[in-house]
Amino acid sequence: MSEEKKKGVFDKEYSRRQFLKISGKGLAGVTMTATMLSLIGCSQQDIDDGLVDSVALPKGLLVANRAKCVGCQRCETNCTLANDGKVMPFIARLNLRDNFYFGEPGVTEDYKHGDGIYGLWNFGPKTCRQCKEPACLKACPKGAIIADPNTGARVVQSDKCIGCGACTAACPWHIPVVDPETKKSTKCITCGACVQGCPTGALSIIDWKDLAEAL
Repeated sequence: MSEEKKKGVFDKEYSRRQFLKISGKGLAGVTMTATMLSLIGCSQQDIDDGLVDSVALPKGLLVANRAKCVGCQRCETNCTLANDGKVMPFIARLNLRDNFYFGEPGVTEDYKHGDGIYGLWNFGPKTCRQCKEPACLKACPKGAIIADPNTGARVVQSDKCIGCGACTAACPWHIPVVDPETKKSTKCITCGACVQGCPTGALSIIDWKDLAEAL
């Protein structure tokens, strides 16, 4: 790796740690500056109401604003079009479908005040957390999951994957999915296709450097 690329990776990791030191695991309870709110594309009220979810990716912070999401699931469509050349939401690396009806907690006694179409019509996707110590990577019997040296994302090497589903079973959120046609596991590569296809701006990826400068 060149010295310039090493410096870029270091700067991103430093910025990432700097931001996470303040925000912890999420944005709830964090008071944002006007500059940060503008970058993230939400209001402080959205954050205080717990409507803004975030996932720390190697390239930046993936922000999902449930106050803006209309549940169209275009993020899933764009994901599979970009990565698989077909429309198959079941294998999308970003998953809204499981939360569409009742939100991530599922059916609860107070479901009418929760997310989903049977609640308050708030929708939020779930996607790969890009874990520091990925359970999916450790579970793969063929060593098919690696950290991409260029992006840092935990990705599946399709030539090594045997479609056994061990990664799906090992993941606490069951994010990796085996394509029933190719018999290969699919997993987020942080390409941003889901963000580019969102018609309401509910999804965004904010570069760590930009976030650090706004602190």
